[in-house]
Amino acid sequence: MPQRWFDRTFDLGLAPDIFPGTLERLRGTPARLEERLLARPEDVLTEKHEGGWSIQEHAGHLLDLESLWAARVSELLAGVVTLSAADLGNRRTNEAKHNDRPIGTILGDFRAERSALVSQLERLTFEDLRKSSRHPRLGKSMTAVDLSYFVAEHDDHHLAAITRLLGLRARL
Repeated sequence: MPQRWFDRTFDLGLAPDIFPGTLERLRGTPARLEERLLARPEDVLTEKHEGGWSIQEHAGHLLDLESLWAARVSELLAGVVTLSAADLGNRRTNEAKHNDRPIGTILGDFRAERSALVSQLERLTFEDLRKSSRHPRLGKSMTAVDLSYFVAEHDDHHLAAITRLLGLRARL
């Protein structure tokens, strides 16, 4: 069983030289998501498994968090002490009714939001990359390099969950 996201810990204070590679991971998430989901039948995408989210809800969750990531980048630049907290209960995703929306809409919206986030990150200067704020859940100081890595890891966490759910479906 994979580790729950909220049980993960992160070593922060990452070197700026990993930033370009992390940006590529972030830039590539929409394509990886589309590759896995666009040709799938709706019943496969919206099926619930053991009380957890459907594949489509995982995709919707990634979209739901784009505004948090963008806000945190802005907060880092503004020098806030503590970054905005995530909704640890995932209320937005649980109430969004992502299974009632076309997958193409979710994926298109995610691609647009992610493109905006990557553009925001690409404009950062070396000095911007040195600014830090406290992550509210982790209780550690985080830079934009750390944040971009954190977001890429979150993306991969949900992509892995989607792959696992597709594998479960294939065995049925």
